[in-house]
Amino acid sequence: MATLEGCRCRGASGRNNNSILYSILKSDSLVSVEEPQSKQQQQTLQHLLQKTPSSSGPSSLQELRQQACSCGSTRRRGVLRFPQVTCKAASAVLVKTLRFVKNVPCFRELPEDDQLMLIRSGWAPLLVLGLAQDRVDFETTETVEPSMLQRILTGLPDKQSELLAGQSRAAAGVSVLDIEAIKAFLKKCWSVDISTKEYAYLKGAVLFNPDLEGLRCLHYIQSLRREAHQALKEHVRLIHREDTTRFAKLLIALSMLRAISPQVVAQLFFRPVIGAVNIEEVLMEMFYG
Repeated sequence: MATLEGCRCRGASGRNNNSILYSILKSDSLVSVEEPQSKQQQQTLQHLLQKTPSSSGPSSLQELRQQACSCGSTRRRGVLRFPQVTCKAASAVLVKTLRFVKNVPCFRELPEDDQLMLIRSGWAPLLVLGLAQDRVDFETTETVEPSMLQRILTGLPDKQSELLAGQSRAAAGVSVLDIEAIKAFLKKCWSVDISTKEYAYLKGAVLFNPDLEGLRCLHYIQSLRREAHQALKEHVRLIHREDTTRFAKLLIALSMLRAISPQVVAQLFFRPVIGAVNIEEVLMEMFYG
């Protein structure tokens, strides 16, 4: 069992309920039951959703293709097909994710600096994991980004060209390869049919990331991740004795999840809602507000 021995984290008590096995399951049971959101979280979420742009971009794939260079030298990118619906679902999952994190006792015992680092590192993979757990699917449509050749041929000044290029990348969404990576992870989770407890242990393994530089309670966080993996392994051994490959499949899903970029998650699921606002500022407002 992970303890805070040798670490100057606040709230250290050495009791058995500091075990991540206890903490994660307790937290998951709290967030799995429908409960009213706090007033602050409701206001923040409503504020985000009210910023949803009225325009969803080009109305047809044909219009998108007409924007492409005739030489085909454009990078494939994609945007949400139904941004209002998908962003609302993702925002709801984000609220549940932050509530889950706040309900983990051994997380609350960490120094605030460590908490902030873990949140910044883990919010995106935890969100995508939450999308998988809630079976939130989404559709995208392909768009295009002007190639470097197109920008050169327009004869725009360098600064103006760079500005328009940045605006173009924002409007064009994210790489199709990045979208496919997220969808592949979701399909992997659904094909394995991950249980509620398994999702809880996976969240623990994601949240307690000892690979970050500057952690004050590094050894404690390392022990929490090991305990999360061990708890998951033990659960799989007891519940799925006939499936000898299940634990390996869950580890593969974890590796796929860690390869997903937080910038991609923010750009795909929240840019249509909050625009150019820093997602980390929104996270801090929702978590500590």
